[in-house]
Amino acid sequence: MTSPASSGLDKSIVALSLLAIGTYLLLRYGMALNLPPYTVDGYYALLSEQTVLYQLQLNFSVSVLDLPLLVALLLGGVPIIGQLLVKLLHGNWGADLLAGIAIVTAVMLHEYLAGTLVILMLSGGSVLEAYAVRKASSVLEALAKRMPSVAHRKNKDALEDITIGQVQVGDTLSILPHEICPVDGTVLAGSSTMDESYLTGEPYLMSKTSGSTVMSGAVNGDTLLVIRADKLAVDSRYAKIMTVMRESDQHRPYLRRLGDQLGAWYTPLAVSLALVAWGMSGEVVRFLAVLVIATPCPLLIGIPVTIISSISLAARREIIIKNPAILETIGTCRTAIFDKTGTLTYGRPALTAILTSPQHEQAQVLALAASLERYSKHPLAVSIIKAAEAKGLALLPVTEISELPGAGLQGVVGGKQVQVISRKHFTAQATAVPVELPALSGGLECLVLIGGEYAAVLQFRDEVRSDSSSFINHLRPNHLFNKVMLVSGDRESEVRYLAEQVGIQHVYFSQSPEQKLALVRQETQAAKTVFLGDGINDAPALTAATIGIAFGQNSDITGEAADAVIMDSSLLKVDELFHIGARMRKIALQSAVGGMVLSLIGMGFAGFGYLSPVTGAVAQELIDVLAVLNALRAAIPPKTLSDF
Repeated sequence: MTSPASSGLDKSIVALSLLAIGTYLLLRYGMALNLPPYTVDGYYALLSEQTVLYQLQLNFSVSVLDLPLLVALLLGGVPIIGQLLVKLLHGNWGADLLAGIAIVTAVMLHEYLAGTLVILMLSGGSVLEAYAVRKASSVLEALAKRMPSVAHRKNKDALEDITIGQVQVGDTLSILPHEICPVDGTVLAGSSTMDESYLTGEPYLMSKTSGSTVMSGAVNGDTLLVIRADKLAVDSRYAKIMTVMRESDQHRPYLRRLGDQLGAWYTPLAVSLALVAWGMSGEVVRFLAVLVIATPCPLLIGIPVTIISSISLAARREIIIKNPAILETIGTCRTAIFDKTGTLTYGRPALTAILTSPQHEQAQVLALAASLERYSKHPLAVSIIKAAEAKGLALLPVTEISELPGAGLQGVVGGKQVQVISRKHFTAQATAVPVELPALSGGLECLVLIGGEYAAVLQFRDEVRSDSSSFINHLRPNHLFNKVMLVSGDRESEVRYLAEQVGIQHVYFSQSPEQKLALVRQETQAAKTVFLGDGINDAPALTAATIGIAFGQNSDITGEAADAVIMDSSLLKVDELFHIGARMRKIALQSAVGGMVLSLIGMGFAGFGYLSPVTGAVAQELIDVLAVLNALRAAIPPKTLSDF
């Protein structure tokens, strides 16, 4: 990745090169100056008392007109050559190595304009590349920013604010409404709900009462909770995720860029042709001419322009590309790994079944329960009300409402006593369990009592996205994925239910962030992977996959860890990202390969002496224009970007 410092240096070199070339052209052709050259002679000798052991005579002539070009070659060329030498020492024989050889050769042959043009082409490509490269972001900073720095410790009858590092096991802490829990603990007093979905993968708001466990990083609901700290902050769940995140961020998979792949064979071919031209003609200037026109600007400029254009198209489709390299690679991924909650599901409970006793009807039970649930803050209340509205049921007036711990929600609805309660509390207080009460199944549930008698069980599941099945089933034939996996921190019953609904065979449930990370690393070693997730617990896996895609805007941390962010939580947009990547690669190959073919033709002319180094540089610029014009097509949206 291009660093901000190197990007700033490249911009300075571009400006310096443009200024030097402009000044040279103005002095030579605009003002028609023809000043005599200045010559510097030097004679060096190593002498003994009897004879001369070694002697060296240097003769260097330079025109005043060439001074701007020499300044650009010195200030711009030396840093570039230094960077290329470092790459060479690391065994990186990239396409830009040709440019370095051309610069050195141009200086040795006093072809200063040609050398400066090569510097301009090389640094200009780097500037475009830096513009396309993702903005520097720190997942760990985002994680740390989300974690509260202060905890409210109960000290006799007062609360004192302390840093979370001062929290000790056994301390009594208060978690205010909508605050993030600072440490793992147990509820001592209060009743509320907590959003743990980004930590565990559970899609529901979890009810918390006395005796319930709470996890650091979970978001409290509308009510104050008093908890006992069971672990230090550094040992709590959120801190473990940060540790795993730090480890995975240091081991991101390397993506070999398209330009490097093409340059691996183009560079030795061009050098070989240049050497042949020199050897057959005996003129070293032909060696330079071939290298100048061989400078791989379709690779150095055409591909970055294609990437920038594709990033622009993706942004207009509400897809944020944070790592441009994925556009070159996404079409080669063969394993797709999905989190469950919020990706293939909506991440909210939906009423899926009403199992009534023989004495009651579904519509009657739903109307009574929905009428009562209008006055509840329970996480399932909204699902019940939406189900009633979808069936067009009229809601009835309610009186004598109460909601006490252990007793559930109860009231008089349309003259009937109605109670919504959990199975646990119902069986604890019932003298006999009704035979018509069905066995406990997966998902969530609540019981409805009418007139004190069992009436129905309402069953809930995490609502499956309407397009999940068609999306999953089109991945293998249309995008050549060989393996599709579902990996979730949710319970086995929930994960298998979803897998059956959408058609996924490879299923992993109850996975911690550490287990997800290990699994994704294992799969990435076998084949290139795409991981799609939306929770904080997905962040380590997002960095470990070849390509990590964050789904939606629920978590800044997930977005920071990902290579791309789907802004509006739509599987259609994920498919569009696949197509944008495939289209980008196709257009980039057209620009790069087409440009290299034209360059090879130009090398032939230069090798036979029909093109001078400066003329070759101008010809290369014309090739660049054609490559860039073709690359700009990537920003134009096609008729369709999806195929499911």
